[in-house]
Amino acid sequence: MSNQQNSYEKRSDVPKEYTWAMEDLYASDAEWQKDLEKVRSLLPQIETFRGQLGKSADSLLAFLKLQDDIVVLMDKFANYALRKADENTKNTTYQGYKDQTMSVCVEISSALSFAEPEILELPDAVLNTFYEKQPALLPYKRSLNDILRKKAHILSDAEEKILAAAGDLAQSPEDIFGLLNDADMTYESVSDIEGNRLAVTHASFIPLMQNYDRNVRKDAFDSLYKTYDEHKNTSAAILSAQMKQLNFFAKMRKYNSPLEAALDQTNVNPQVYYNLIEAVHENMESMYKYVRLRKKLLKVDELHMYDLYVPMVSNAERSISFAETKENIREALAVLGEDYVALLDEGFRSRWIDIYENTGKRSGAYSCGCRVHPYVLLNYKDNLDSEFTTVHEMGHALHSYLSNKHQPIADADYVIFVAEVASTCNEALLMQHLLKKTTDKKERAYLINYFLEQFRTTLYRQTMFAEFELKMSQMVQNGESINSESACKVYHELIDLYFGKDIVHDAKIDLEWARIPHFFYNFYVYQYATGFSAAIALSQKILKEGAPAVKAYKENFLSAGRSKDPVSILKDAGVDMSTKTPVEEALKLFDSLIDEMEELMR
Repeated sequence: MSNQQNSYEKRSDVPKEYTWAMEDLYASDAEWQKDLEKVRSLLPQIETFRGQLGKSADSLLAFLKLQDDIVVLMDKFANYALRKADENTKNTTYQGYKDQTMSVCVEISSALSFAEPEILELPDAVLNTFYEKQPALLPYKRSLNDILRKKAHILSDAEEKILAAAGDLAQSPEDIFGLLNDADMTYESVSDIEGNRLAVTHASFIPLMQNYDRNVRKDAFDSLYKTYDEHKNTSAAILSAQMKQLNFFAKMRKYNSPLEAALDQTNVNPQVYYNLIEAVHENMESMYKYVRLRKKLLKVDELHMYDLYVPMVSNAERSISFAETKENIREALAVLGEDYVALLDEGFRSRWIDIYENTGKRSGAYSCGCRVHPYVLLNYKDNLDSEFTTVHEMGHALHSYLSNKHQPIADADYVIFVAEVASTCNEALLMQHLLKKTTDKKERAYLINYFLEQFRTTLYRQTMFAEFELKMSQMVQNGESINSESACKVYHELIDLYFGKDIVHDAKIDLEWARIPHFFYNFYVYQYATGFSAAIALSQKILKEGAPAVKAYKENFLSAGRSKDPVSILKDAGVDMSTKTPVEEALKLFDSLIDEMEELMR
């Protein structure tokens, strides 16, 4: 058992070595205040370039260099305010810093808004002449081309102003969903076997679904969906409004579909989306096999939807200290080379991480790729989930560090399509290491159970969400009505398809669509599944091929930022997401793990 305290009452009580090094940004609040004024002084400088970007190569270059300076300054300035605010959300001083930062960001963004329309007006011939006259513009060519490739979808000034004015309306469905889902909906509490009342909330629902007491799981499931049933017509109307606004903006911008419009933002071909769904459809038998195994290991006559989250292996949890987590991560990621492990050690040693919980600290975990060095927030507990959260966030951190180091400022920040790949690859490498390391059959089975759940919840479940979102969008495109009945019918069919006949189709699960916030994120959710598939493929290549695969991964992916479109970057690292192969290979691994789990549990 670990003797380390995992939670502190006051921020001031947390030992320095467990906090992130904010002094690497600013030695004092007074220094931050100076930069606040410096940021504001940039506004008049920006204005001097209005109407000048097409005048000469030197003018365009000077503007782009100023924009780089703003990025570097704002990166440092904003990170200090936001990280300090997250240390203790009750600290009004730093909440004030956060508010000031947000305000300044809006001012800077507004001041820069002229740039993209002016760049779009530049004829290709003029821009090519600029590159010849001023070679220092060449590092910006990719980012300029990324703006210009959207030229066909940019409207006249008057039309653009109308669409911009409609922005608040477009945000309304997500805002209304948030208020209904987070503020207005409440759920009846449930009782455990000892009569203790257990609150049912968004935060507690999955932990309740993992409860070993089946009555608790069923009661929590019934409680949650009873409320969604009472609001199903409102929920469907909000979802319909979301799909209609996406369809409207896609048509106005001359895209063939809302899907094409959404994926064009990160330069991803819609075929990637379709390939994901097709590949998962072709491998449904593995999911059905998993469902049969879950039913067998839980020893139930009927498997219900509320039985999907409880561990299939009980009483195998053990305490894992942060010191042990660090050692396991070092060992697992040693396959990525001494330079990678040295960078990892620098992160551990140089306080990139804020490790433990304190009262008021922001919940959850994240990595922020600050240019001075990444900052990672954890709320570490001595368990397997925290161990995997740590390796996940350090995957993000080193991806950001290497992209910042090797790419010019304009190309350093990778796009969301690849954002989860490095972090999930790290998780896969840690899992394979722990499986290789353990000699205890029960612990091995517990680890495999954890891994199988990642496949089920990330690859299958997120693909099912992606398919539902696509079907809802297509209904609006085809002039069909989205209401509670039609939404539930589509979801019912998807549940049958994705889970098969060996699970009881509880009627209430047809309302699950009503509680998923990702359906308001504009075709975002598919990237969890594609990112997971790419990460599994990369981890398998690294473990099987060794040095050549590691070199391609570090140089062509981790260090690539957004120097190319995301599918090309992954292809350079050895994974072609324009094909079904990465998804198929990931699902083969899933299938083999099911077989091993069944053998272990005999």
